[in-house]
Amino acid sequence: MSSLAQEIEYDFIATKVRFNDESLILELDDGREIKVPLEFYPRLNKASKKQRANYQIIGQGQLSLADLDEDLSVEGILLGIPAGSDMSGLNPHS
Repeated sequence: MSSLAQEIEYDFIATKVRFNDESLILELDDGREIKVPLEFYPRLNKASKKQRANYQIIGQGQLSLADLDEDLSVEGILLGIPAGSDMSGLNPHS
């Protein structure tokens, strides 16, 4: 990885989350919408609409779904990392 890529700081602020039958849609404060297949998140994929609707955005970088005992990082969602994946090799600050 180049040194430039290692110096990039991520500052993603999630403002809202929506779901449809196939996707999680994350809205960011800069106007972007990130759409990720629910298949990336097995618990979300099997969850009811009511369970998915019970979410909380914690700080700027964590999506917590209490009914599902599932916490997802905004960074992981943006990078397209499926639930349960090891992100340690992707974090330039680790």
